Amino acid sequence: MMSKISKRPNKATKSPPVSHVRIIGGEYRRRLVAFIDADGLRPTPDRVRETIFNWLADDLVNAKVLDCCAGSGVLGFEALSRGAKQLTSIEPNHEQCRHIKATQSLLGIADTKIVTMEATIQQALPQLANTEPFDVVFIDPPYQLALWGTILHGLINHQLIHSQTLLYIESDQDHSHLLESFTASLEPLKYKKMGQIFAGIYQLKTL
Repeated sequence: MMSKISKRPNKATKSPPVSHVRIIGGEYRRRLVAFIDADGLRPTPDRVRETIFNWLADDLVNAKVLDCCAGSGVLGFEALSRGAKQLTSIEPNHEQCRHIKATQSLLGIADTKIVTMEATIQQALPQLANTEPFDVVFIDPPYQLALWGTILHGLINHQLIHSQTLLYIESDQDHSHLLESFTASLEPLKYKKMGQIFAGIYQLKTL
């Protein structure tokens, strides 16, 4: 007679801890955005965001915005809060995409105003190739992945930006070295070091 083997019940997979960051201006000011505690996911600090959005100011009104490495999603939600008409967020982490969509629901943002793509940047940019170019683009990847060049090449090659597009680039290193191969194609408009963060606004150079 064969003995029965008892099976242990499967333990439920624990969701990663959740933190919150606050939107600092506009329609959704003081509302919270949830994000998971994951490697490489670090929301842009309040004082840096204040500087960024002071730089962008009225250029956000009715803008079509792309958040290339959304993470918490706070840059995109901040843009919508300040008058952007449409946001596309790219984020490969399934759990974090779920939180971005939950925040969208909590803020009452219509699906016509926000598209969240669960994909890597390498997967997402080709899929956007046949869409209208974006007016504002946030390029703030996990620093350790060093995706700045990959993103810029993808945006240019797939014609996702136009001559007036404002590109926000955030990094942990000086942009003169980081963007060395793009000096012929990018015009710096704003640049500032804030603590350990290097932040700048760029446009394509016109011939």
